[in-house]
Amino acid sequence: MSAAASTFAQKAQSHRFYDSTIGKKAVMAVTGAILFGFVVVHMLGNLQVYFGPEKINAYGELLHSSPGLLWTARLILLTSVVLHIVAALQLAALNKKARPVGYVRKKNIASTYASRTMLVSGPIIFFFLVYHLLHFTTGQAHPNFRAGDVYHNVIAGFQQPAASIAYIVAMILLVNHLHHGVWSMFQSLGLNHPRYMPWLRRFSAAAAILIGVGNISIPVSVLAGLLQ
Repeated sequence: MSAAASTFAQKAQSHRFYDSTIGKKAVMAVTGAILFGFVVVHMLGNLQVYFGPEKINAYGELLHSSPGLLWTARLILLTSVVLHIVAALQLAALNKKARPVGYVRKKNIASTYASRTMLVSGPIIFFFLVYHLLHFTTGQAHPNFRAGDVYHNVIAGFQQPAASIAYIVAMILLVNHLHHGVWSMFQSLGLNHPRYMPWLRRFSAAAAILIGVGNISIPVSVLAGLLQ
């Protein structure tokens, strides 16, 4: 077989794999793992606001000290978000096609509230991410943005009640999404042994709650005057 024919065969096989339910779940698992890691690191970075202006501003300078690396990370994250949402929508379409006739009486026995709202919370979180970038990264949505002054931007931004409420609501949706998403990621990666799946389920819930509490604490602290 020639090199061109071999390459074509590999592409065809990859395409068939992605078209399958397993392939789409694998894409969601891998991109979900990337996004989960980003959410954790991003939260830890943001929590440095509690250590004062110098600490979090130095963190901001560190992120922007290597523009090439920063934009590479942003492109990977953007690609992961797009692939994650597209795979989720396509998977939902496949599931609907497999059951074209609706249930006479739908019973959500095995599903959870989080799993039933994944297709709603996902796109909302995506649009919130766009707003977040315009608010704290580029400044178009920030009424008093100062380039390079992360501490000021966080405090001034969250002193606006509407902005803080938007963040809090988005973080509640994120907790809801992560609770089911992290659990599904472990299953899609084949980590579904009865011995340790209960622990992974607890980890998924605990991780989602900790991330939500950590992120929500910042706008709440600003509104309460604890950060100023």
